[in-house]
Amino acid sequence: SQVIVHDVNELTEKLFPIVEAMQKHFSAGSGTYYSDSIFFLSIAMHHIMPKEITQIIQVDLDLKYKTNIRDLFDEFDNFPEGAVIGIAREMQPVYRHTFWQYRRENPQTKVGEPPPDGLPGFNSGVLLLNLEAMRQSKLYNQLLEPTMVQKLTEKYHFKGHLGDQDFFTMVGMEHPELFYVLDCTWNRQLCTWWRDHGYSDVFDQYFQCEGEVKIYHGNCNTPIPED
Repeated sequence: SQVIVHDVNELTEKLFPIVEAMQKHFSAGSGTYYSDSIFFLSIAMHHIMPKEITQIIQVDLDLKYKTNIRDLFDEFDNFPEGAVIGIAREMQPVYRHTFWQYRRENPQTKVGEPPPDGLPGFNSGVLLLNLEAMRQSKLYNQLLEPTMVQKLTEKYHFKGHLGDQDFFTMVGMEHPELFYVLDCTWNRQLCTWWRDHGYSDVFDQYFQCEGEVKIYHGNCNTPIPED
């Protein structure tokens, strides 16, 4: 099998002009650091990868696989018409917190609410990027434009620090049809930080995950259970 190594600096150079406008909304700290662009790679992957690559899976390093990653490629077949990205839900009330102002102004909203009926936001630890669909989706590419990003961040009073994950979450509140929601067992997050930071009463509604775990995600340096 063929392995292609990409130069980080070269990638960042291509990425920066595409994602520069987003960085001030979804980066830690303030300002737009050139090097931070790499945290937005997934968003613009369809512009960066050669045309003959039609699907790609992007994963975090803090994962443990309990099944063959090849099985994850089958999930591309489940994408509904119009969906461009497969992604699992965020399993902590982080976006309940981030969207507090919007939620206060819209008491009936599903934004930030727990599953199954709410919109808890996404976790980008495991991403299925249908590059072909991303290239063809007029809607998705419009949403990358600085004026659209600005419009949505204003509507939702959104200020994040988690890079691509924040962008996908915000866009998913407005256009859920762009995303195929992966089952939680494909990205079983283990971080419980928000349980001890003001959300113990609702935490388990976000954190629960039924079924046999296929991929563990030891986010926020959480140890992953031994077999």
